[in-house]
Amino acid sequence: MPKKAIKPFITYSDQLNVLTQKKQLNISDLSYAEGKLHDIGYYSLIDGYKDIFYNPMTRTYEEGTNFTDIVALYEFDENLRSLVFKYICHVEQKIRSLISYSFCEVFSENQSAYLNPTNYNISNKNSRDITKLISILTYEANQNTEHSYVVYQRNTYGNVPLWVIMKTLTLGQTSKMYSFMLPSIKSKVSVHYGNITEKELIQYLKVLTVFRNICAHNERLFSYESRFEIPDTSLHKKMRIPQKGIQYLYGKHDMFALLIAFRYLLDKEDFKFLKKELTKLFNTFSTATSATQKSKLLYAMHFPSNWANITQYKL
Repeated sequence: MPKKAIKPFITYSDQLNVLTQKKQLNISDLSYAEGKLHDIGYYSLIDGYKDIFYNPMTRTYEEGTNFTDIVALYEFDENLRSLVFKYICHVEQKIRSLISYSFCEVFSENQSAYLNPTNYNISNKNSRDITKLISILTYEANQNTEHSYVVYQRNTYGNVPLWVIMKTLTLGQTSKMYSFMLPSIKSKVSVHYGNITEKELIQYLKVLTVFRNICAHNERLFSYESRFEIPDTSLHKKMRIPQKGIQYLYGKHDMFALLIAFRYLLDKEDFKFLKKELTKLFNTFSTATSATQKSKLLYAMHFPSNWANITQYKL
């Protein structure tokens, strides 16, 4: 099948001309627009954030769309990434603490305990992945010199306890480690989250991991959808999220799903601050654009109109 012709390089001036003449985008300050293209790049700014303003059938922007609307969405997403990353790190720190405490309470502080495969839920399905995990843990405990606090424990005590080594693991590795724990230890961890089972906590951590990676790699976040899903929750039902059959139409693997996950995994005060900051971001975007554009944004994020009621219901 023939490939499309390679897009040629064009100057900033020509890029602006395409946007105004061919794509019918309103640009009131050409100097400002050229500066943004210079700082961000056409691909990252325009191709990355045009979708909610663009009509793919006519291949032009919807009437009344301004260049500043796209910039406002780019800046909203940039701030959203920072906000989401901050609170994922809160969840990450707590789960690390709970895993290390619960594991060491049963198996001791000796590194030989977390390097012993028999202290995990070994099965035909898990054995290869547990071997990989132990290989990572072994390297971190015995060879890695990038973390001074690990080197100190190794040289001073000849032992790196789990609560130290947990700081070297990614959220994805931490999530897998939790999923491989013995059922009794997984239960010791999940009980701290209230009405969440061990299986549900694993689902939440998988979703948080992929969203964390999106934030860390500076990719578009507001409309991102994970390949993993959070479990159905009482919030889905109480907030009357529409369904197709038995499947909820949103709040499963999108930004609203992430908000639901935060509702379950953060403490009340943290979640209140998160919601307050998120509301500010929406208001800033609306001020820079319009109420109509804000509605488009909420739709693209799969946020229901009653999303702000999420704190009104008991979990």
